[in-house]
Amino acid sequence: MTSLPFPRNRFALVIGGGPAGLMAADALLSAGVPVTLAEAKPSLARKFLMAGKSGLNLTKVEPQDAFLRAYGERAQWLTPMLDAFGPDQVRRWAEGLGQPCFTGSTGRLFPAAMKASPLLRAWLARLDTMGLERHTRWRWTGWETGAPRFDTPDGPRTLHPGATVLALGGASWARLGSDGAWADLLSVQGIPLAPFAPSNAGLLVAWSAHMERHFGEPLKNVTFRAGTLENRGEAVISRRGLEGGGLYPLTPALRDGHPLTLDLMPDVTVEALSQRLSRPRGKQSQSNALRKALRLPPAALGLLMEMARPLPNGPEALAALVKALPIRHAGLRHMDEAISTAGGVPFDALDTGLMLKGLSGTFCAGEMLDWEAPTGGYLLTACLATGLWAGRHAAAYVK
Repeated sequence: MTSLPFPRNRFALVIGGGPAGLMAADALLSAGVPVTLAEAKPSLARKFLMAGKSGLNLTKVEPQDAFLRAYGERAQWLTPMLDAFGPDQVRRWAEGLGQPCFTGSTGRLFPAAMKASPLLRAWLARLDTMGLERHTRWRWTGWETGAPRFDTPDGPRTLHPGATVLALGGASWARLGSDGAWADLLSVQGIPLAPFAPSNAGLLVAWSAHMERHFGEPLKNVTFRAGTLENRGEAVISRRGLEGGGLYPLTPALRDGHPLTLDLMPDVTVEALSQRLSRPRGKQSQSNALRKALRLPPAALGLLMEMARPLPNGPEALAALVKALPIRHAGLRHMDEAISTAGGVPFDALDTGLMLKGLSGTFCAGEMLDWEAPTGGYLLTACLATGLWAGRHAAAYVK
């Protein structure tokens, strides 16, 4: 085992090359602290690039109190970090990298290019100019006599940084780098961890053959409810079940076993629906009368028939069903297929600068912390904000 010829304690080490790690490196370099960044994969920010393939949603532009509510019970911990780097700062940061942005009708902020790759290239170019030393295919394997140890293409290496920022991601999409393997390395050091769980995950549904015609069709403008959570949005009927941004915010309640219901017509009251359904149907079949009375899109009508047949005859009972359709499912999709994960390093194990109380000089950032938020810009913003916060406090620690 050999050590690289860096001056001991004169530089900072960042482990993990995603948005949180890159932002920590940015903060350290901006404070005049040399940075070595180590990434296990052959290239940086793979999950970030994957997220940008369908349009890179940077953040959500809305009042700060509404923005913070998206983080649930962890908002109290994240508030100072999101106050320091919230939606306004995300926009200025992206535009400072030469990427103009626009806000969509729902308040979501996107770069004009829509993709992640131009933003990442500009960011890495700036970090390189600032002196970032980066290494890929360096897999962190723990500590040796207090020094971070790596398996590298050139053999084992140890480093002796003045501070270390861990930005190792959660435990979903392992092929992109977030495999959660770091949890065992922290556990042996006595660091308490919250168990990983899927977040922003689709539901598994065993459809009948009648639903095949609807695979790939969206359920638009419906309201999802589970437990105390409610969200209005869209989901897609896929071969394996349901997935989409309208459903994802309910993951915490679904994990806890709360049943899922859908309001297929959130803008129409149950009384108005009952009146529509009370009209004589004449010689029409029930399905034709239902289609004309409700004017539901084919996907929504198909879902109603799939989940509720045989339908009740009374208009009041049928209207109530349309407003609260129970969805039979087989649970959340596997954690590695989830967009993100809950669990990880609890905030109680960290000081106010995100330094581990049990490992002096070691900071944590990004999705490896025990928080979760829905898609729509909240995930990325908190990763950037915690990375900046940890980087700034690591810089102060080195100095």
